[in-house]
Amino acid sequence: MAGSALSESDAIALIECPDRDLDDLMAVAGALRDRAKGRHVTYSRKVFLPVTNLCRDRCTYCTFRKDPGDPGAWTMRPDEIAAWSRRGQELGCKEALMCLGDKPEVAFKEYRATLDELGVRSTIEYVGRACEIALEEGLLPHTNAGLMTREEMAMLRPLNASMGLMLESISPRLRARGGVHQAAPDKDPALRMKMIDEAGELKIPFTSGILLGIGETAAERAQSLVAIRDSHARHGHIQEVIIQNFRAKPEIAMADAPEPDAFDMVRAIATARLVLGAEANVQAPPNLSPNQIELFLRAGINDWGGISPLSKDYVNPEAPWPHIERLGERCARAGFSLGERLAIYQEYIDDEWLDPAVATKVRAMWARTVGGQS
Repeated sequence: MAGSALSESDAIALIECPDRDLDDLMAVAGALRDRAKGRHVTYSRKVFLPVTNLCRDRCTYCTFRKDPGDPGAWTMRPDEIAAWSRRGQELGCKEALMCLGDKPEVAFKEYRATLDELGVRSTIEYVGRACEIALEEGLLPHTNAGLMTREEMAMLRPLNASMGLMLESISPRLRARGGVHQAAPDKDPALRMKMIDEAGELKIPFTSGILLGIGETAAERAQSLVAIRDSHARHGHIQEVIIQNFRAKPEIAMADAPEPDAFDMVRAIATARLVLGAEANVQAPPNLSPNQIELFLRAGINDWGGISPLSKDYVNPEAPWPHIERLGERCARAGFSLGERLAIYQEYIDDEWLDPAVATKVRAMWARTVGGQS
């Protein structure tokens, strides 16, 4: 049983299974993946564009966000976005990942002055300009800009191949006093689920996922996966689900917090596969678990996410991207082939999910990508 057949209690039982049953759990999840996806895993060759790292939220595990005046505080200028996009395209990239902090204009007058200087009224309007630049340079934007309104997503839809928002956790406990999201109003799970649903109503191919190790229980991980599955059941828009592990860093408040171990990850990956079903695209970032490539394949993933030959992972800068050729070799030794995809998955390349403004670019790029791998 998998997908919509699994209840919340079923999902919790899976993720909390005894250690002696873990090999069986992974075997079932891997077999379910093989039924729909075969032994082929994918990745997206991307440029990571940190449009701004200013953010009004203060999550205790984050190194990405900055205040104005902090060392490393940065808002990319249009010429930087163009130069990075152009260089990425020259290196074979096809995706421009727009990653940024949540609503910095609400918190910082200095940033509001920056927006005025750039000639825009809001961060999201500036993201739209960044997407236009990336498109002009031959890349397909994927925007992950934190919480957005329905109107903001509708404005960005013609400029993006897909968009995303990590749910992280469905647990409201994490917003309570002492929780990792106490000072992060945009991490309210009810607000995030509202946006995820609205993206489905707008027919936006969408990425979401969970973050392990930020104070949630195993049961809450399962509940988060069920919430994402149920949104997809309503709208059909969840193109991929990321299972991401917290990584401790010396400069964060959670510097001494324990990281999820390999067993935590494979329990979540296998449960995700069984909850989401055979057709789902389940992803784990390879740079955060470089020693677990083969194990995660056994557990049921079929995608490695975005990998950049140009820009580092600005959310986890200590974790370098894998070399694509070496990742392919490890996949091959484990019995899998590795292939490239776009920022929008193949099953969403149709008139229902593609805005007409980007449809021609997406289809042409997909034809080149398939031709290059045949």
